[in-house]
Amino acid sequence: MSDIDMATNSIATDLQDERLIQRTGFRGAVSSAIDRVRGGDLGVLPVIAGLVIIWGIFSFLNPVFLSPANLGNLLMQSAAVGVIALGVVCVLLLGEIDLSVGSVSGLSAAVLGVTFVNMQWPIMLAILAAVAVGVAVGFIYGFVYNRFGVPSFVITLAGLLSFLGLQLWVLGVDGTINLPYDSFLVWFGQLAFVPAWLSYTLIALTAAAFFCYQFFAARTRRKADLSTKSLQMMVVQTALLAVLLLLAVWYLNQGRGIGWMFVFFVGLVLVMQYALTRTKWGRSVYAVGGNREAARRAGINVNWIYMSVFMLASSFAAIGGMLAAGRLAAAAQSSGTGDVNLNAIAAAVIGGTSLFGGRGSAYAALLGIIVIQSISSGLTLMNLDSSFRYMITGAVLLLAVMLDAASRRSRTTHGRA
Repeated sequence: MSDIDMATNSIATDLQDERLIQRTGFRGAVSSAIDRVRGGDLGVLPVIAGLVIIWGIFSFLNPVFLSPANLGNLLMQSAAVGVIALGVVCVLLLGEIDLSVGSVSGLSAAVLGVTFVNMQWPIMLAILAAVAVGVAVGFIYGFVYNRFGVPSFVITLAGLLSFLGLQLWVLGVDGTINLPYDSFLVWFGQLAFVPAWLSYTLIALTAAAFFCYQFFAARTRRKADLSTKSLQMMVVQTALLAVLLLLAVWYLNQGRGIGWMFVFFVGLVLVMQYALTRTKWGRSVYAVGGNREAARRAGINVNWIYMSVFMLASSFAAIGGMLAAGRLAAAAQSSGTGDVNLNAIAAAVIGGTSLFGGRGSAYAALLGIIVIQSISSGLTLMNLDSSFRYMITGAVLLLAVMLDAASRRSRTTHGRA
């Protein structure tokens, strides 16, 4: 079957699903979802199922795992690498890879430490300098990729080594720069938690924004004579979202609550999800990742898409590196090294981003890093060393890729590719 035939079948199937939802409402939505799962379009279902299993096992082995204090700490620990994984998601959507996000994050932390502590720059100016480093790195990657056609694997592997060396040179002979405990970044990474009343207010605003977004989107589709969700379905979805979020926030507030750093990470995820799904740039990213030549013939500036994504990924790596420095109150030679690089890439893949390009969402970074951090937290509570964490994370990663490959074949068979 040709690509055109598969695309035609996929569009026809989607239209059939939309008509079913419009005709039968909530029951049609459930039926359509079941059909999509059977056709290999699993979405985030495997990740959610895996997370439930992981949490169930660790809570059985150690009841402290699901305590509000541990979950709150788990979310805070997820934020820095999660932001880095968000950039990896964008690169994977193009069918490319960035192996240097860990080194770039470490370099940005070093630049932050030198400018803020040693050179006494204002904190915001030091942050901008660190982000500018990420933007410059991404520009170099995009230029080399577009101008010379060097594979992203090779470019970023060279960057991994080069920027690690540059990080060590920037830090100098001391190798570690401690950030002041009274600085904004350390407070943000360690002590900043959302007040209980404000957390409930944010949930209410989120539910209202979710409903308004669906309502105005449905009105736009109705004006274009397209199928839309019923008002009843929008109300039910909004109510379910609000109840789930309120329960989660209420439980976390039994401890220290939700850290502002995690809220910042979730905010970035929502912004990127909107950019990927509701803007011309985002649709172009999916198009290039799905078929580069077809995207070029459709008039998409393919070179600019690659350039912008590499710059965005390196910028997120820089931001994640600064968050990690604030969390540890230091920029050191170990910043961005170890398992940071691999965890960021693994989180994007485990969260549901396809290695084949063209499929995935910003939510993959959020779900994937929570899975990885849950494994790490659970094994730590069981007093098991990092060897088990590496083995289990590797097994989960392999399972995610196998599932992605199997679902891709299933989608092709059912005309949903």
